[in-house]
Amino acid sequence: MAGDERVDLDEIEARLRGLGSGASSVLSSAKPRAITGGVVGGAALLALSFLLGRRRGRRRATILEIERS
Repeated sequence: MAGDERVDLDEIEARLRGLGSGASSVLSSAKPRAITGGVVGGAALLALSFLLGRRRGRRRATILEIERS
């Protein structure tokens, strides 16, 4: 860029609008995948915590033996 060229406010605004529109198109195409990944990840985390809690509960559970005469 030469020293005598000046950048106008309109040029900066046009560049920023171009960047924003590109980012919004990428975001709109990636949104369904992100939602699906979040749901699958949440379900996996829920299942893992359930299984680990169940295992811990079995290890700590007291065993009672009741005999009938």
